[in-house]
Amino acid sequence: MSFVPGDHVRVIKPVQVFNHPQFRNQNYSLEGHEGEVDAVFLEWQGRPLSANFPYRVRFADRYKAHLSEDELEALPSAPAG
Repeated sequence: MSFVPGDHVRVIKPVQVFNHPQFRNQNYSLEGHEGEVDAVFLEWQGRPLSANFPYRVRFADRYKAHLSEDELEALPSAPAG
């Protein structure tokens, strides 16, 4: 499954990050966190791009992370209004 900007997603694998602003220099797992696909990097200046982690996901605490497709699952969109 491919994701597009605006898709709501959940991290389904134990992705460890060390640059989260609330947990600076600590091992922090994003597994189970929900967010929104902010950008997809598949091309640059009209040329194909082979990014290892093409999906940039924005989380509720304004943290952003680059993730791969197999680390994410799609969630139903939130109802409008």
